Amino acid sequence: MKWMIKEQECGYLMKNGRFVTLLLAGKHTYFKNLGYEVLIVPMTGKVDTKDIPMDVLMQCPEFASRVTAAKLPDTSIALHFVNGAYRQVLTEAETWFWNVYEKNEFRILNITNPYMDQNIPRMYMDLLPVKFYKKIVVKDGELGLLYFDNRFEKQLGPGTWYFWNYGVEVTAKIFNMKIQQLEISGQEILTADKVGVRLNVICQYRITDPERLVQNVDGASTQLYTTAQLIIREYVGKYRLDELLAQKEEIGRYILEKMREKQEELCVEVTGGGIKDIILPGEIRDIMNTVLVAEKKAQANVIMRREEVASTRSLLNTARLMEENKTLFKLKELEYLEKICDKVGTISLHGGTGILEQLSELMGTSGAET
Repeated sequence: MKWMIKEQECGYLMKNGRFVTLLLAGKHTYFKNLGYEVLIVPMTGKVDTKDIPMDVLMQCPEFASRVTAAKLPDTSIALHFVNGAYRQVLTEAETWFWNVYEKNEFRILNITNPYMDQNIPRMYMDLLPVKFYKKIVVKDGELGLLYFDNRFEKQLGPGTWYFWNYGVEVTAKIFNMKIQQLEISGQEILTADKVGVRLNVICQYRITDPERLVQNVDGASTQLYTTAQLIIREYVGKYRLDELLAQKEEIGRYILEKMREKQEELCVEVTGGGIKDIILPGEIRDIMNTVLVAEKKAQANVIMRREEVASTRSLLNTARLMEENKTLFKLKELEYLEKICDKVGTISLHGGTGILEQLSELMGTSGAET
């Protein structure tokens, strides 16, 4: 029987199920009735042994000279490069490749040490199977705590960090080191005169010691929230409603001062805080609105009376000046005459009396006619 083996192929010559030799490209003739058979395989990529033991194949010099092996201990993986280009990650203990038409190279990496080789290009790190490594991203304004097998290792600054996650378990806790805002909303509290009010409080803080925080505090924001609640209830319960409204700024300063007394214990720095809103019950709000309207009306009445008194005093002063100064009186006559002339079409005057007397008579006559 004839077998045709193409370029980049080879054949395993078998006789009665046993490997005899390696056949290269060309035409080969063997008699099948004598037990011969040729198994054709590609001579590129991973070696296909056709279930022939590798030890048997390696006894053939033609085969052994054309293959290369990546042999890995249990503690390592290998980066496989073909013709200088990255191809894949190898994790099997032993892998054979044809080394005839392709140049196969291997870079063996020990993965028992959590710290990755810094010489590994970043592009290869992202191509590795994720089960073998841990990628930790720390953004600007953040701080990471690195743990090996739940034991603290070191702090991580901003950046992207890679660690082998094979020999040990690698974990990290990321903390936001920027100033954060905590809102304590809807705190319903009874004042000293038994009025229920709701307070909305704002607190600004930042974490100062993440390592000690992890060891001693279970959630900084939760602890701050509870601390602020207790401080508010302690303070507000001592004052009546009107006293409370009068010292809104004082409440904020008191809360801020008391929370700063607790900041060292909570591993934070309280940078600011205060009262955002004081919400009153509906009926109390209506009463206070009524009182406010009444106060504003009273203030408006006082202003009106003050203006009326000032206007009357001005008229009195003017009358006294006109009585003492005849020239001023005449000027006023002319001023009123000018105003009257602007309003009427024709005015007839007769001699004998002054202008104002005649105008007075005229107005009296008009009133009588009316």
